[in-house]
Amino acid sequence: MKSRILGRGLEVSALGLGCMSMSEFYGKSDEAESLATLERAFELGITFLDTADMYGVGRNEELLSKVLKKRRERVVLATKFGILRGKDGSRLGISGKPDYVRSACEASLRRLGIDAIDLYYQHRVDPETPIEETIGAMAALVKEGKVRHLGLSEASAATIRRAHAVHPITAVQTEYSLWSRDPEDEILPTCRALGIGFVPYSPLGRGFLTGQIKRFEDLAEDDFRRFNPRFQGENFQRNLDVVRRVETLAAEKRCTPSQLALAWVLARGEDVVPIPGTTRRKHLEENVGALAVELTARDVSAIDEVAPKGVAAGERYAPDGMRFVNL
Repeated sequence: MKSRILGRGLEVSALGLGCMSMSEFYGKSDEAESLATLERAFELGITFLDTADMYGVGRNEELLSKVLKKRRERVVLATKFGILRGKDGSRLGISGKPDYVRSACEASLRRLGIDAIDLYYQHRVDPETPIEETIGAMAALVKEGKVRHLGLSEASAATIRRAHAVHPITAVQTEYSLWSRDPEDEILPTCRALGIGFVPYSPLGRGFLTGQIKRFEDLAEDDFRRFNPRFQGENFQRNLDVVRRVETLAAEKRCTPSQLALAWVLARGEDVVPIPGTTRRKHLEENVGALAVELTARDVSAIDEVAPKGVAAGERYAPDGMRFVNL
């Protein structure tokens, strides 16, 4: 497994593992298979794990604590705070208030069973709290040794610059894939100007770019994607047409659609570390295979032709979710 550097010195595996779906959102969870997938990730050289306090209302962090006990020194652990949820899973808003930053961090440390978080993200920017106050509170956690590096998720270029002026930001996370290329306009250039690493989540278009989702009915009744505009109505078929074109290119390259889509993200630069999520070992192994797919300039041109910026039909989230992206 090759490694890449985020920001000013956080070394991680070139491919990370998003753990969200192991506890919620994409249908029924299977803890035994999730733990086996985590073990297989370590065998394959993946050291960069991504979670958040809101995934499964804390259950995802508790799941990871089971593998961190014996592998803490080998893992670069990223978690997030900021999206408030009730014990019943209800959404209670966004908070970046300094007191909440501290209490959220301490709660995550307890659930994870660790002394320090390697990379601590603000999951969503709080429009009611100046970013300087939030980052100031996060910086205090760094001084205390509870956090090692700071990150932002779904923040605008202007917010990233303001935050970085208070304390160095190591990584910015946002959705980025063949069907979500908006970060190329401002976010990615800003990160590069400031020396900040870029961590794309959902690099496989929430699984759509794998080619495995062929009908809306393929999604479980409790799958969050049923409420995602890109998976609904006419948008579904229009996006499926894009996937079919990607499948054709993948066949020519003798790889899977997932591997082609991930290889494209990996090829965006050495400062880019995608974190595809999965709950199955076979999908994890397929994703790691993307590291062996080398794209020529001709390949990239062909991909750009079938999946140009703005190709996806529908917004990334439902209206309530879109209110808190790129703030």
